[in-house]
Amino acid sequence: MTTTATTRAAATTAATTAGTAAPATPGLVPVLWLALLATPVAAAANAPVLILPDMAASLGVRTETAAWLVAAFAWAMAVSVPLLSGLLRRRGLTPVLRLSGALLLGGTLLVAASPWLPVTLLGRAAQAAGGAGLVAAAMSLAGSARRMGVISAGFGMLGAAGPLLGAQLSHTVSWRLSLSVSLVSLLALPAVGRHAATTTPPTAPRDRFDARGAALLTVLATALVLLPHAPAAALGSAAVAAALLALHVRRRPDGFVPAPLVRSPLFLGSALLALALSTSYFTLLFAVPRLLADRAGWGLAAAGAGQLVALLTGSALSWLLAAASARLGRTAVRTVLVTIGTLAALLAVFASWGPLLLVATLGGVFGATGANAVLSMQAASSAPDPQRPTAIGLFTLCYQLGGAFGPAIATALVLGGA
Repeated sequence: MTTTATTRAAATTAATTAGTAAPATPGLVPVLWLALLATPVAAAANAPVLILPDMAASLGVRTETAAWLVAAFAWAMAVSVPLLSGLLRRRGLTPVLRLSGALLLGGTLLVAASPWLPVTLLGRAAQAAGGAGLVAAAMSLAGSARRMGVISAGFGMLGAAGPLLGAQLSHTVSWRLSLSVSLVSLLALPAVGRHAATTTPPTAPRDRFDARGAALLTVLATALVLLPHAPAAALGSAAVAAALLALHVRRRPDGFVPAPLVRSPLFLGSALLALALSTSYFTLLFAVPRLLADRAGWGLAAAGAGQLVALLTGSALSWLLAAASARLGRTAVRTVLVTIGTLAALLAVFASWGPLLLVATLGGVFGATGANAVLSMQAASSAPDPQRPTAIGLFTLCYQLGGAFGPAIATALVLGGA
C-alpha cells in the first residue's frame, strides 16, 4: 500500500480494475455488482453449520465424516484464490470469470445430484474454487478501500446469515439447496463480463508459467489448512513445503510467488495482521455461543439471535472504517484494528455478562472485515501494477487460513469439554 489510503486508492483504481496495467477505459464496475459477484460464497461456506446431521443422514455417513464437506470447501477456497489470481495476472479478467462460473455451476450440479459423499466433496471443492475465482476478480476490480469495504461488509453479513439461511432452506426444501446459494453470484457475471470486454487484456508474461512455485504454494496452504486436523503430519509437511518454496523464490524471484512481494514489509505486515484478526474472529464465532451458555446462562436460540445481530452490526460498521480510511491514514487504521481486535479477545476471556460477550463478537467481526477491506488494498499497493492480482490472492490466502485456525482454537479452549 501507499503511505495514505488516498494515494493508495488513486494508485490502485486504474491498474487494479481488471488485473492489468492498462485498462482501455477508466470506468469502474458498480460496486453492488462486485458485491453480488463475491459475497454469496460466504453464505455457502457457512450454510452447513446447523444442518450437518441432516446432510450426514442423507449421505449415509456419520456427522464427523460429513464435516469434511466444510473442510473441503475451506481448503479449496484457500488454495484457489492465489491460483486464480495468478491466472488473472497472466490472462486477464474474462478467462477467470468464465472458468470460475463453470466451476461454480458444475460443482453445484454435482452437489445437487450426487448420492455419495466423495462426489459431493468434489462438488463442494469445485464450488469453492469457482467462488474463489469470483472473489479474486471482485477484489481486483474494487480499486479503493471504500469500495472494498462494501464487499468485505457483504462477506461478513452473508457469512453471519449463512447458518440460519442454510437451516431454513434445508427444512423447507432440501439441504442440497442450502449448499447451492452461491449460484446467485452468476447473476453478476453479465455486468462484470461487459466490463471485461472493454478492458485491454494483459500482455502475457514472456516467461513460462511457474508451475513449481504454484505447486509448492498449494502444498503449503494445504498443510496449513490441515494443521488443526493432523498437527504432526501437517506441521512437518508445512515446514518442508515452506523451505522448498523459499529456495524456489530465491531461484525464480519473478515466479508465482514474487520475491519483491514477500520481502515487502508493507505486504507482510498487512497479510499477517489480517491472519491474526481473521483467526481471532473465527475463534470468537465458534466460542461465544458456548460462552454465552456457560457464563451467562443464555439458551441456544437467544445466543444465536444475539450473535447474528452482533455480526451484522459489526460487518456494517466495518464499512465506515473502510470509508474513513482515506482520511485516517495507514497508521491510524491499523491502530484501530489492533485495538478493537485486542479488546474483543480480552472481553471473550474475562467477560461473564451476555451483552459484553456479544460486544466481543461485534469487535471480532469488525476487525476481520475491516482488515479485509483496508489491508487488502494496502497489500495490493505494495506490488507493481502487473502483480497486484497476485498480491491480493496471497493476502486472501492468509485471511482464509484464519477460518481454518479459529475453529480449532475454539475447540481446544472452549468447546473441547462439550
